[in-house]
Amino acid sequence: MASTAALYTPEVLGLATSLAQVPLKEGLDLKGSARSPACGSTIEIGLNVDDGGRISDLGIRAQACAIGQAAAALFATAALGRDRAALARALVALEGWLSTGGPLPDWPGLETIAAARDFPGRHGAMLLPWRAALDALPSGPEAR
Repeated sequence: MASTAALYTPEVLGLATSLAQVPLKEGLDLKGSARSPACGSTIEIGLNVDDGGRISDLGIRAQACAIGQAAAALFATAALGRDRAALARALVALEGWLSTGGPLPDWPGLETIAAARDFPGRHGAMLLPWRAALDALPSGPEAR
């Protein structure tokens, strides 16, 4: 089993604290949430989207471990301009990478939390931002 010292690096802790720069605020029209049954971590997200259905603004409230908070910060730094389909593809890639390995999915900064792959108890927390955003974004005919 890998050491938690390799997990909670200064870079991970820095990302976790940077999430305070993306607060959940009033004026975000779409709301979603996700919870990890494994650890109880939760993320609430608020989004606004443009006429093309791409994220134009976001805010996050996380009650999660440092890995979950760091994942949320990484999500926030690259989510603007992405639509539901792009987020769904990223989530599938992350789930696949966590379960079977392979190359790190294409999302900026994921290498910072890549060590958490060796800690299955953290996998649910890592996926929360994408799941909460997909919960917030309309699907089907109402999606833009």
